[in-house]
Amino acid sequence: MSEQEPKKGPEPSGVDLARVALRAAKDAARARGDAAQQKKQARRGGGLRSGARADGRDPMALGSAINRLITERGWEAPAAVGGVMGRWPQIVGEDVAKHCEPEKYDEDERVLIVRCDSTAWATNLRLLAPTLVARLNEDLGHGTVRLIKVLGPSAPARRYGPLRAPGSTGPGDTYR
Repeated sequence: MSEQEPKKGPEPSGVDLARVALRAAKDAARARGDAAQQKKQARRGGGLRSGARADGRDPMALGSAINRLITERGWEAPAAVGGVMGRWPQIVGEDVAKHCEPEKYDEDERVLIVRCDSTAWATNLRLLAPTLVARLNEDLGHGTVRLIKVLGPSAPARRYGPLRAPGSTGPGDTYR
């Protein structure tokens, strides 16, 4: 024997050979069974179940539950527009977002109502409205937003002075 070859023990034979083969077969079967079990659980949607069989009462992830609720109730468009309202600065730009903010979405009319803090910004947004409608429909799906209604700044509530004629409706009551 040379120094490079390691010493070998006696070759397994008979019962020892059968034990080695049986152990290898058991390990392979266990590995196949684990893989099959994992595939079965993946098809069912996870490991937590409410009973013997998977059904609608089983726990589900929060995102899946919310998506299911939105789909069942038909809230896809309002939810999508709500997401746009959250991303308003990215859609219109930081400068416009500082001065104009979306207030409401009318689902029946498909109109997005936007309020601006000055008449100059309201005019600017009215000029940008067709471009914004196209960008929003590209993001949300064709026809989701038909029109952007731009509102100027809200005026302060009309205050009446201390000297007011009884029965008067305010400064416009002489123009009947």
